[in-house]
Amino acid sequence: MTRILVTNDDGIDSPGLRWLARFAARDGHDVVVAAPIAEASGSSAAMTAVEEHGKIILHRRELPGAKHIPAYAVAASPAYIVLLALRGAFGELPQVIFSGINRGANAGAAVVHSGTVGATLTGSYAGLHGLAVSLDVLSPRAASARSGGAAIAALDHEDDEKRHWPSAAELAVRLLPTLQHTPRGTVFNLNVPDLHPDGIRGLRRAALAQFGQVQMSIAEAGDGFVRTAVQAADEVLEPETDLAALADHYAVVTPIRPPHEMPEVRFNLETIPVHASALQ
Repeated sequence: MTRILVTNDDGIDSPGLRWLARFAARDGHDVVVAAPIAEASGSSAAMTAVEEHGKIILHRRELPGAKHIPAYAVAASPAYIVLLALRGAFGELPQVIFSGINRGANAGAAVVHSGTVGATLTGSYAGLHGLAVSLDVLSPRAASARSGGAAIAALDHEDDEKRHWPSAAELAVRLLPTLQHTPRGTVFNLNVPDLHPDGIRGLRRAALAQFGQVQMSIAEAGDGFVRTAVQAADEVLEPETDLAALADHYAVVTPIRPPHEMPEVRFNLETIPVHASALQ
């Protein structure tokens, strides 16, 4: 039995969080849930929290359909929540971080901005295994630069209960033994098509695409302001990447790790002055 912290960046009330926690507990693991009170998407590994009189706000919550799983709504970013868990804020220390199930793919180099992924990378620094799980609610193949922004904006949260969260939750639980046989601190980034399991063609390992699934553009700029828009990226899908696999209805997993030193980069610092007298 593994002690698992389940968190996310969509907030404590998101259906993906409940499905992931329920499947992990159903598999016999010791599960605790701690997630942001409000949506914290795009927070990466930010360390932010809301305090009152020097105390971080948190509340005990009951998850629908999972009342037996202890759960906390925390006024903090996902990465901060992981840090709190590693300090014993939610009971016994976790051994694995599950983050998700995110509403939308976290794929390509854009994972650096994801709060879902940021939570697992924070646990990685402490040597914990992590699994970031996302459901691809917008197919890369169905989007274009012209229609993508509208398609993303049109995704209605009322449809969330109709999505195939169990497909992603089941694959996450099945991946856990493989993850635990990797080196300490390994993170798996798992993206799953929003399909019934019978419609998923298989599970593949793939590299991160050069770009993310969506991109930001400047819709309008004026005196003292800019207005942004989000649209689907229109770059050609690169073969053997996570986005290409998703477009072909495969679930895809990519091992990732936190930023690290690049010892292979060579340069000479001897000619660069550092003393104040030399800089004047």
